[in-house]
Amino acid sequence: MILADTSVWIDYLRNRPTWQAARLEGLLDSAELRMGDLILLEILQGFSTEREAARVERLLGSLPVIDIGGRGIAIRAAEHYRTLRRAGITVRSTIDTLIATRCIADGLTLLHSDRDYLPFERELGLNVVTQATH
Repeated sequence: MILADTSVWIDYLRNRPTWQAARLEGLLDSAELRMGDLILLEILQGFSTEREAARVERLLGSLPVIDIGGRGIAIRAAEHYRTLRRAGITVRSTIDTLIATRCIADGLTLLHSDRDYLPFERELGLNVVTQATH
């Protein structure tokens, strides 16, 4: 299963020509694609009008949603944060830490265009879609 990060959804919704957005477009009708609840939050809070938000909410409504958080994931995410901090890496986003941790815990592959996930790939084994697999 593939979880697409907010960074890719933003590129896709803004018609930015990135390989990640093209890959996401190819996954839209796939049973492989999942939406994270916190990713949905980040996407929808970015719109300035209720009309735009409702349009995108309808577009995304058919995707199966994964709950990102929960007690166990929160504890593991804090462990991941501390592990990276001990390695001299500053994690900038709690939500990205939760998303990465959910993916690691459940064996999900993350499609992203956000450099903040790179330490999770290198240090913690986060599986990601790469341009070579595009």
